[in-house]
Formats: sequence, structure tokens, C-alpha cells
Amino acid sequence: MKMINKVRSYLLEEEFTVNIFKNKVNVINYTNIDHFDINKVVIRHDDGILKITGRNLVVSKLLIDEVLITGDIQNIELG
Repeated sequence: MKMINKVRSYLLEEEFTVNIFKNKVNVINYTNIDHFDINKVVIRHDDGILKITGRNLVVSKLLIDEVLITGDIQNIELG
């Protein structure tokens, strides 16, 4: 049974994850996008919020459980 749970967890990737790249932030398993404009994005997850600030921020990819923010990212806060 443990093996099935491990495989399921790997395939479904249920944890909140933030991947930071040059001029990109990929967020997986978020709950809601609370705020979005060209200077700030606020993303809610089960344990709090993620604030991304910068200039010319754009949602480049938007799926039910994943979002990719691109632009001149200046600050990322996890709270």
C-alpha cells in the first residue's frame, strides 16, 4: 500500500511548489490568484500566500493547478 501511495504522490504532485528561474516563477498546486497586475501577483496556497513583485509581469501559462509568471521579477515573498 505504501508503494501505491508513493507512486500516486509522484504522479499527482500534490505539494505546493515554487520554481524560480531567470525572469520566471512557476507555481504548482496553488489555491487561488488573489491579485494580478503588471507590478504584483498574489497567489494563495493552503499554507498562506506568495507575493511576486516586479515590472511587466505577465501570466504566461495558466492551468487549473499551475501558473507561470514572467517579467522583470524583483521580489518573491512566501508567507
